Amino acid sequence: MSLLAVLVPSAVVLLLAYRIYGSLLARLFQLDRDAPTPAVTLRDDIDYEPIPPQLLLGQHFSAIAAAGPIVGPILAGVAFGWVPALLWILVGSIFIGGVHDFAALVASIRHKARSIAEVVRDHMSRRAYLLFLSFVWIALVYIIVAFTDITAQSFVGRQVLENGESVSGGGIATSSLLYLALPVIMGLCMRHARMPLWLATTIFLPLVGLAIWGGQKIPLELGQMLQISDATSQKIWGVLLLAYCLVAAMVPMWLLLQPRGHLGGCFLYVALAGAVVGLIASDRSLAAVFGGESAIRYPAFTGWQAANGQSLIPMLFITIACGACSGFHSLIASGTTSKQLRRETDARAIGYGTMLLEAMVAVVSLCCVMVLASDSPLTKQSPNFIYALGMGQFLEILGVPATIGVSFALMAFTTFVYDTLDVCTRLGRYIVQELTGLTGRAGAWLGTAATAGVPLIFLLRPNLDADGNPVPAWKMFWTLFGASNQLLAAITLLGVTVWLWRTRHATWIWFVTGLPTAFMYVMSIWALFSITLPRFRGPEGWMLPADPVPWAGVVLLGLSAVMLVEAIRALAEPSGPPAQRPMNVGPALAAATVR
Repeated sequence: MSLLAVLVPSAVVLLLAYRIYGSLLARLFQLDRDAPTPAVTLRDDIDYEPIPPQLLLGQHFSAIAAAGPIVGPILAGVAFGWVPALLWILVGSIFIGGVHDFAALVASIRHKARSIAEVVRDHMSRRAYLLFLSFVWIALVYIIVAFTDITAQSFVGRQVLENGESVSGGGIATSSLLYLALPVIMGLCMRHARMPLWLATTIFLPLVGLAIWGGQKIPLELGQMLQISDATSQKIWGVLLLAYCLVAAMVPMWLLLQPRGHLGGCFLYVALAGAVVGLIASDRSLAAVFGGESAIRYPAFTGWQAANGQSLIPMLFITIACGACSGFHSLIASGTTSKQLRRETDARAIGYGTMLLEAMVAVVSLCCVMVLASDSPLTKQSPNFIYALGMGQFLEILGVPATIGVSFALMAFTTFVYDTLDVCTRLGRYIVQELTGLTGRAGAWLGTAATAGVPLIFLLRPNLDADGNPVPAWKMFWTLFGASNQLLAAITLLGVTVWLWRTRHATWIWFVTGLPTAFMYVMSIWALFSITLPRFRGPEGWMLPADPVPWAGVVLLGLSAVMLVEAIRALAEPSGPPAQRPMNVGPALAAATVR
């Protein structure tokens, strides 16, 4: 079977969904091009600043994508086969994930660009608001742990390619550091030299490519420099990445977040386009390599249970989060994107469209699994390397040297993650400030330090499996991260449904947001139970584990149950007109960025 038989229909389905279902959502939510958005009415050029949709789209896409549409599809594809993964990516992104992102963005701009937590407070209760904030902060910690560790893993060791060449992890680290410096310079040029966006893009985007090429020439090999093992080097890189989060979450958005988001978005468009072109060009070449057989070699379906004993239902729906549906996206939509949206009508492209674009990234990532044999040793590799090797193989057909292609893919991977890490830390700071009531510089530093400090504990502690063998931190936390992330999506959809029903009383609400809420709630709770409960049983029966992971699962289950009760109570209460709803802005979330 041809890769194009998967890639082209997937692209067509997603495009039609944007044209048809995206237009329907815009009408149902009554988007108004002329309605002033909070970015305009509350403009302060620090948190609130209207920016062109093409700039915001790249920034939003880069922030929401992260490593999720790469890691999740690869893990699920290897575990259950590529057909279940592909179906969930397409159906989930169109009818659940896209609706979730779009609704969260619109809900935020209709509430002065405040967070979904504050929407919940307005239409449910303060108790629900505090529960939501607590849930979100715990989810952010797991996101930071998982993505920091898997990125740090890319910065160590060497990846030997089939042609005998190798890609240095230290080279990827060098490229990443150069990449982080470029948007700062770009931001300064645009801010103080009044450099137009098109010129800044023309200058700095090629420099990103130069950074990828140059990184392998001057690798930053911590292991060799400090005479330490790769494992120790990885921990050091993890600490340095969290230090970066500490600083990046405190600087004004124009200095780093906006230019880096734009550069990252453009770079990721190039990465996606390169992958698609490479896939098209390599499709026949791969078939020729395999003696004229199908280029797709991995089984379409491997069974209802994975090798590790996990069941396809519900684990498929929490393993693939980004790319199908991700609660984290609502934090970006209502945390930073809504404060920069120039017109309401831009929400369709930025809220719904970027989710479908991310689904396409997930499909391309899945193709990297599809070309592998079921017994290939590569299936045991970490997902970022499976993705990079697959991309390198596709791009090599176009004449791109394998080392550059793999470096390009790994850099794309870390580009996704950087945007996520500092945005997560910034959002975590907002939440800590809101929960504690601390404002000003001291509150900002405390909130940031707490959000970056807790992941540091998890990264530095030994992570062992049931047999006492060391396990990478990202692998230890991925399933719990996936379950909590999907439960966050369910709670967000729940809050949006309550808001819509209390202000609109329209039947379509139960179908557009209600059914996705129910599905995500059931699958997430089911998955959390299956992950958490076995940790409380040992060879001799029930026990109290020392591992904090199952306890976090218990807390998340409790928070989600109380949130559901609060939602039912809110739906049962009579509701007044939207204009009578309280619109108070929390002090920390109103002035959460250090001026």
